[in-house]
Amino acid sequence: MQSLNNTQVSFPSVPTCIHHEFVYQVMKHPQKLAVELDEQSLTYCELLHYVQVLSLTLLNDYHVLPGEIVCQCVERSLSMVIRIMAILMVGGVYCPLSPHDPQDRLQALVEQTKSHLVLVHHLTKTKFGSNFILVDISSVLCSSNDVDRENDISRLKNISITPDHIAYIIFTSGSTGAPKSIQIRHRNISQDMESMVIINAVNSNDIVAQTVRCSFDVHLLEIIGTLILGGTLVMLRPDGILDLEYFSSVIKEKQITCIQAVPSLFRALFNFFMETSQSIHSLCLRSLCISGEAFTPDLSKVLASYTTEKSLIWNIYGPAETINSTFQRIYPTAKITMIPIGLPMPNYLCLILDAYMKSVIIHQEGELYLGGVGVFSAYLGRDDLTAKALVEIDGQLFYRTGDLVRIGSEGLIYYIGRNDYQVKLHGQRIELGEIERCLLSITSISACVVMKWNDDYLVAYVQSSDTNEE
Repeated sequence: MQSLNNTQVSFPSVPTCIHHEFVYQVMKHPQKLAVELDEQSLTYCELLHYVQVLSLTLLNDYHVLPGEIVCQCVERSLSMVIRIMAILMVGGVYCPLSPHDPQDRLQALVEQTKSHLVLVHHLTKTKFGSNFILVDISSVLCSSNDVDRENDISRLKNISITPDHIAYIIFTSGSTGAPKSIQIRHRNISQDMESMVIINAVNSNDIVAQTVRCSFDVHLLEIIGTLILGGTLVMLRPDGILDLEYFSSVIKEKQITCIQAVPSLFRALFNFFMETSQSIHSLCLRSLCISGEAFTPDLSKVLASYTTEKSLIWNIYGPAETINSTFQRIYPTAKITMIPIGLPMPNYLCLILDAYMKSVIIHQEGELYLGGVGVFSAYLGRDDLTAKALVEIDGQLFYRTGDLVRIGSEGLIYYIGRNDYQVKLHGQRIELGEIERCLLSITSISACVVMKWNDDYLVAYVQSSDTNEE
């Protein structure tokens, strides 16, 4: 176990805040393409301009204070990126909300954060009640020339935020029926990205596809991670990943080099490449990061058909509480029956413990505990859950994942399953108990059981309150 955790690596610089690292990249290459979506694009300098405009609006008109949670409910767009960076620049805490969620759930999530400010667009305004302040930034950006930038930007420089401040919160399913909100610090995400650079999963020259919905924490690695490294972010139009012809054309035309996505998306995409007989030489894919679900050997065979020896394929594992935590490079031509989640990322730690908190031996099953640079701060407003999830061992803070794993004879970690009723579906962590409690709140249902079916669906079996026991 000690050799497993020989991961200490010196980062090239001390951790700083996300927006400071972004501004550094603007100064380094202001005219480099920062983000684009179809025919729209912004250079780093242009992106900073709009971020500052919105930051000053949040500061002057809505009086956002450091540490204040600001929610956002929008479809994928360039303005989505502007909003995220502006929230961070004023010291706020970004909270993403999916525009596809039902209205009642969205309102409940906002109430849980105790936020009163929600950034929206014209399609999501109607999802929130009058008790929230709704801001559509379109008019703000259009009138950006009216801002007295020279006098006001100095106010942004005076905002006191450290790398230990919270950068964002992300909701994950909760066993009590209420989603848990995970708080991630600025240094967590910046140092996690440094670890990804060290293993060469991503670098400053990459053109990164933004494919993940905002309800998943990976969308922050795609957006924030790319911008603080100085890469180029290519966004797909809303629901663009469902249109494989469009998705594949973006990969070719924009010369995408890096994608992080769930196995089901990679499987569908590469099957489409084969079915349409697209040339492997027309692709510039350098790094494929598979995460969110189990990486199976059949996917490895699919990827082998449409990648070159120069392509790096990774199995990346990590719950939202610790971001990207373990990695394993995959060689598609190798004959394997089970793919490991591998080794700890640089500056991460892994412990595999039994029920008595003792280290397990090789091939013995145990619960995975994760420590290191990505470990989250706390669950928002849930000190009880935080105390159960975070454990101090030998002076280091570890997160209890609830995942059961074992160490193979070659020293790699293999995922086995869960020690509770949590499941994963299309990369989404789901507590079956949360769904069951929602169903039981319906007066016509007296009992129910929810289970995962064929790795594709959730199925609920319900008993009506009107059922005659006789």
